[in-house]
Amino acid sequence: MRAFLLRRLASLVAALFAASIAIFLLVRLVPGDPARLMLKNPTPEKIAEIRQRLALDRPLPVQYAIWLKNLFAHASFGESVVTGRDVKDDLVRTWPATMELALVAMLLATAAGLWLGVFSARHAGTWKDALGTTLSLIGLSVPVFWLGLLAMLLFSLKLGWLPAGERGGWDHLIMPACVLATIPAAFVARLTRAAVVETLGKDFIRTARAKGANERAVLYRHALRAALVPIVTMIGVDFAYPLGGAVLTDTVFAWPGIGRYIATAVLARDYPAIQGALLVLVALVMAVNFVVDVLHHALDPRLRR
Repeated sequence: MRAFLLRRLASLVAALFAASIAIFLLVRLVPGDPARLMLKNPTPEKIAEIRQRLALDRPLPVQYAIWLKNLFAHASFGESVVTGRDVKDDLVRTWPATMELALVAMLLATAAGLWLGVFSARHAGTWKDALGTTLSLIGLSVPVFWLGLLAMLLFSLKLGWLPAGERGGWDHLIMPACVLATIPAAFVARLTRAAVVETLGKDFIRTARAKGANERAVLYRHALRAALVPIVTMIGVDFAYPLGGAVLTDTVFAWPGIGRYIATAVLARDYPAIQGALLVLVALVMAVNFVVDVLHHALDPRLRR
C-alpha cells in the first residue's frame, strides 16, 4: 500500500507540473495584447507599466520561471489586475461558495443517480426501466445553462418559490445545486444500472437467493455492494464536473464562486487570476482522483494482492 501511495503521489506531482505548463501556455495563446485589453483607457505609459509588472516583456520561459518562483517562494499567484489584490486572497474569498455548491450538487447527484440506477436495474426490461433510462438520457442531453434559465423562469419568475440568484440561505442553493447535479446524476444512474444488472447475474447472487435472502437484501447488501468499485470511480470522476461546470452555473445564477471569478478574469484578460484559479481547480480535481484511486485500491482486494 505504501509503494502504491508513493507512486500515485509522484504521478500526481508530475501531472500537476505538466498542467501548470499547459495552463501558462494556453492563457498566452489568446490573440491580442493583454496589457492593452486590461486597461480601460490605455496609454503607452500604462501599457508599458502593465507589461513590466506582469513580466510580459520577458521571454516565455522567464515568465514561467517567475510565476513558479512566486508560487513556491511566496505562495502567491500574482496580483489580479481587476481587483488589485493577490489572486490567493481572491480565491480564498470565492472558495467557500464553490465548494458549497459542488459538494451539495455531488451529494444530490450521487443520491439521485444511485436510486435511479438501482430502480432501473431492479425492473430491467420493463417500462420502469425504460422510464429510468429515458430520464438519464434527458439529464445527459440538456445543457446546464439552458436548464438553469428554465429553472429560473419557472421557480423564480412564475411560481416565486426560490430566489433567482446570488448566495444566501438554503433557498438560494437549491436551484443551482439541482441544475449542476443533473449530468453527474445521469452518469451515475447509467453506470449503476449496468453494474447492478451485471452483478445480479453472478453465481453468488443466486446462492444468496437460494439461502432465502429477500430481494431487498439481495439488491442492496449483495449486488450494489459488489458493484461499488466502478460506481465510486465514476462518482470521483464526476466530481470534476461541478467544478468545471460552475463557470456556467455561477454566471447564470450570479453565484460568487470560482467559476464566476474565472469568467470575469477571462473577459478582462487577467493573466494572474486565470492562471491561479485554473491551477487550483486542476489541483483539486487531481486530489479527488487520487482519493478515488486509494478508495478503489481499498475496495478491490485483487488490487491489493
